[in-house]
Amino acid sequence: MDLQRLELEALRLPTADRAALAQSLLASLDPADEGDVAARWLNEAERRAAEIDSGIVETITAEVVSARARALLR
Repeated sequence: MDLQRLELEALRLPTADRAALAQSLLASLDPADEGDVAARWLNEAERRAAEIDSGIVETITAEVVSARARALLR
């Protein structure tokens, strides 16, 4: 089956099946496994925490974030 025919067949699938197929295909392109992804998220969280602790970045409250977002949507 060539790619064009495969795509046409896939597009005929129900929405949930197309979403599952798309997710599976995208996951096959990323060689990182779940453990690797978790390790990268942990490194990122530690990096951000260190920036907060050292004063490089300043935190703001959720209320301020919400207010700014609402202001942007007006």
